[in-house]
Amino acid sequence: MNPDPHRIDPAGLITAPAGFRAGALACGLKASGNLDLALLLADASCPSAALFTRNRVAAAPVILGRETLPEGAGRLRAVLINAGNANACTGERGLADARAMRAGAAALADCPPEEVLVLSTGVIGVPLDMAKVEAGLAGLPARIGPAGGRDLALAMMTTDTRPKQAALALDLPSGARIQLAGAAKGSGMIHPDMATMLALVTTDAQLEPTRLAACLRSAADRSFNRISVDGDTSTNDALAILASGASGHAIDPRGAAGAADLAAFEAGLTALCQHLARAIVRDGEGASRLAVVRVTGAASAAEARQVANAIATSPLVKTALAGADPNWGRIVAAAGRAGVPIDPARMALDAASGFVEAGDPGGAWLRLFEAGTPSAFGEAEAAAIFAAPELTLRLGLGLGAAEDEVWTCDLTADYVRINADYRT
Repeated sequence: MNPDPHRIDPAGLITAPAGFRAGALACGLKASGNLDLALLLADASCPSAALFTRNRVAAAPVILGRETLPEGAGRLRAVLINAGNANACTGERGLADARAMRAGAAALADCPPEEVLVLSTGVIGVPLDMAKVEAGLAGLPARIGPAGGRDLALAMMTTDTRPKQAALALDLPSGARIQLAGAAKGSGMIHPDMATMLALVTTDAQLEPTRLAACLRSAADRSFNRISVDGDTSTNDALAILASGASGHAIDPRGAAGAADLAAFEAGLTALCQHLARAIVRDGEGASRLAVVRVTGAASAAEARQVANAIATSPLVKTALAGADPNWGRIVAAAGRAGVPIDPARMALDAASGFVEAGDPGGAWLRLFEAGTPSAFGEAEAAAIFAAPELTLRLGLGLGAAEDEVWTCDLTADYVRINADYRT
């Protein structure tokens, strides 16, 4: 079962599934004075799972999160998020501050500290101003409610230009209807290595934690692990899901009906995560266009992903995209340095305007390169494709039947401007 992507509500709140409330306020961590402290609160302790950055320089909240959800699964009642300060590379003080945040949120939620996940994002290497955080915690209860999901999505933002949120109503094969919703932040320091941003997902379905964790890993691998803005993985990356069970429908894969419901749930979760992941790339720092880099005809999916990553992270490819320059040579050259055995004589490179889904026979493909030499194509037609807000690049290796893809964006002068004075 593949959920219809058109049924995703791009304005849906993280609180759309039953059993969740949220809220946010400005406690002064962001110099702009914008919302910067948020709380997601479940009505009761619920099965949860999370994935964290693989960057070996991990922030204090990531270290604490791994303790909160050992092996990535357990139970949560609340998630506390701050933006404007990453609480990374802050030593023992940073860990103490993260634990104090967890304890403060636990007091608000009336739950054990072990049922609170803390997430932080912002500048690295600056201690948290805990007086501001504590004052913010005191004011949060008045902001918590079913409509607080939008404020939560806004409070997560750093260099993002817009909030990223969505909800999905999913009809399961058993006839039950469940809800999924998500909120994410990410604009820079984005590269596949789980999870390359902060993201939260809620659902009113009932699943046990380890099965929820397996679904989350699968969904992340097909969404957040396919995006790259700049090739940098953050110290604070985290993706978490909470399942309230408030729909009254338990997904138990024992038996054919339960297995079908579980497969549909995973497909819905994947579709939601893909929507949020693409929203992150579209809002990449300084980005003006999104590009799908799809590699087909590979000997294995892993090799296809490796080639796609090499192309998607190439500064020369990304600047060609910024200039709407159909410089196919940069794409082919990037594939050649990916570390995968390839034969240019077997390769073919096509481009099309828009986001052409894998397996979709549609798309006005233009052949740019084939069998080791350039194809005869119109320069103006190619330039028009590369100038589109979204485009799809398809590189066939001619070596097998496997394929994979990465979603990237262009690299503009605005990216340099934003990051050259990020702290100042």
